[in-house]
Amino acid sequence: MIRPAFIRPAFIRPAFILAFLLAAGASSARAQVHVQIELGLPVAPPLVVIQPGLQVVEGFDEEVFFHGGWYWCRRHDGWYRARSPRARFGWVEERRVPRMLVEVPRGHYRNWHHDRDFRHTERRREAWREERRDDRRDLRREERREDRREDRREEREREHDRGRHRDH
Repeated sequence: MIRPAFIRPAFIRPAFILAFLLAAGASSARAQVHVQIELGLPVAPPLVVIQPGLQVVEGFDEEVFFHGGWYWCRRHDGWYRARSPRARFGWVEERRVPRMLVEVPRGHYRNWHHDRDFRHTERRREAWREERRDDRRDLRREERREDRREDRREEREREHDRGRHRDH
């Protein structure tokens, strides 16, 4: 049986090799695609410690953290990092992002200010002072009420004693 030339084994082997090389080249080209972003951070952005080893850029429209010598930015499509705040941030696979960053609640540190915790603490402290003030007022009120009761009881006892002494 005679086969056409394009089906003969001599031609099939190089075709498979060529297809394999093209597929391998395409996959390695896909792996080398780099996505980068620019954030427009200042040269030395103000950093606020939010937990040991983790800082956030203060007052910035996006969540930008500093950890382990890298600036990290989280966006809807993933994480980006750069060594310098003015450099381009390159996309990073989530498995390469430090766990402490992944666990940060999304959006919590956007436009963060260092006194935000302080303001919350101050509000709580004021509420606590108010509660204590109310408690002291209630305690004084109760003490006065108790004093009046005791005064009336003593007065009744004196009246009673006076009445008893008159009879004798």
